[in-house]
Amino acid sequence: PVTDGSQELHSLCAQLEFLLQFDLKERRSFFGQRKDYWDFLCQGLAQRRQEHEGIRFVTSLDKLKTPVGRGRAFLRYCLVHRQLAESLQLCLLNPETLCEWYYARSPFLSPQRRAEILGILYELDGVTFHLAL
Repeated sequence: PVTDGSQELHSLCAQLEFLLQFDLKERRSFFGQRKDYWDFLCQGLAQRRQEHEGIRFVTSLDKLKTPVGRGRAFLRYCLVHRQLAESLQLCLLNPETLCEWYYARSPFLSPQRRAEILGILYELDGVTFHLAL
């Protein structure tokens, strides 16, 4: 199993975060706080389901104060529970939402790139992750 001490885990998480932040439009909350991929994931999952366990879990963690911290915790939760590909796929289903959040260079706006990314992420479902959440 992959654990917190794995160098590959740190590289994977950094690449996932880079991918989710690449060409992300700058958006702000009502109070002026910059929105990040965490907000994109919350909105995308809210459009598709009643409630996602990962979102509920992350929002219950009082120590997490920033959207980036919540996003990182969500990625780790999804890796442990083998839900990353499915969760991201649900967020990528609505082209209008994608255009609201991402500029044209984002690989999520290319059907071919999106399929490649999701295919690779679905392969991660076969890997066991034992991470501190």
